[in-house]
Amino acid sequence: MQKFETAREAALALRPDRPLYGFRPAVLEQDAGAFLKAFRGETAYAVKTNGEPFVLETLTRAGVSAFDVASPAEFAAARAADPKARLYYMHPVKAQSDVRLALETYVIRAIALDHEDEVAKILRVVRAQDLAPEDVTLFVRLATKGHAAYELSKKFGAAPAHAVELVQRIDRIGFRVGLTFHVGSQVEDLESYERAIATAAWVKGRSGVEIAALDIGGGFPAQYGRDPKKPGPAAPDVTALVGRIQREVDEWGLGDLPLIAEPGRVIVARCLSVVVRVLLKKGQRLYINDGIWSSLSDSWTGKLLLPARLIPDPARRRKPGAAAPKLTPYRVCGATCDSVDILSRPFWLPDTVDTGDWIEIGHIGAYSLALRTRFNGFYPDDFVELSSPFEDADGLQGFATVEPRAGLG
Repeated sequence: MQKFETAREAALALRPDRPLYGFRPAVLEQDAGAFLKAFRGETAYAVKTNGEPFVLETLTRAGVSAFDVASPAEFAAARAADPKARLYYMHPVKAQSDVRLALETYVIRAIALDHEDEVAKILRVVRAQDLAPEDVTLFVRLATKGHAAYELSKKFGAAPAHAVELVQRIDRIGFRVGLTFHVGSQVEDLESYERAIATAAWVKGRSGVEIAALDIGGGFPAQYGRDPKKPGPAAPDVTALVGRIQREVDEWGLGDLPLIAEPGRVIVARCLSVVVRVLLKKGQRLYINDGIWSSLSDSWTGKLLLPARLIPDPARRRKPGAAAPKLTPYRVCGATCDSVDILSRPFWLPDTVDTGDWIEIGHIGAYSLALRTRFNGFYPDDFVELSSPFEDADGLQGFATVEPRAGLG
């Protein structure tokens, strides 16, 4: 990767017509280090959030030595970054061939499930490979209810009574038993974790089985933009939130269990931005060379506000004496030829924005790369390394910033 101090420096030097990603390894190491320091258990980074090789390699340098994986491709990506990494196979529903690959080739010994048929799949492979069941920990995923930007309780999880039956069945077979839950993504409500921890305590008590470990999943919130028209509280500080969760674990009588967490968004969100170019300004609409099918799926849902900063093209100069720029909402349309490719929320940008300018959109490290598609043949894949955090630029205002165009004071 070419290296620059800021995205503005990169944009003006390269004048990109395709989206340009700015990777900030120092920010990634800082955020990973903050979580590792705050959490007393084992941190298993969720590869699904961002599985790019340069991200995983940076995380291993930062001290991450375990990964939450969901597929053979993620097994391989994690082990490529760290051949000795511990892998937690926490997808509750799996193909039997993938279970075989996990146990035999990747020597994975921690697997999640939420149904007895999954137990049967795993048992068949364990017996075929002549493995000792007590060397394998099966984590029963618990159904949860709570509030999150992205709700994850509708698809997976065993109800408490069913979970008790699963725990007892797994124990009778001879496997070690763990409990796990996942309260959602971008969770800012501690009560979601508290309810899940209480459920885990109830299942442990009712089952009468020795529990090997508790995996509290992910969901830890990252910092995003703030709407200047609707100011609200910032996302909880990760150190404070993790500390409160750990105190809840202790208060519910689970403090003696080894803990595992699966952070993703909170670690990688800030480490990546994308520089897009304005292809056309049409009234209050901006057409850009990225969109919901590429880097901006989080802006399509409308649940997260991505911070943005205008980078004016210095080749376009304003007339002397022009009024100072003011923030204005613009409807943002993506590069593809379909009418769905429109961001659900407006971007507040200076009213001086024009065709040919660039916009840096920050905090897209979580899921943006993983959810890119090749629809219409558009697939952004150009990267530079940046040393300055997105927040360090002057004039950050909510999810838009004013940067004077060349020729303005």
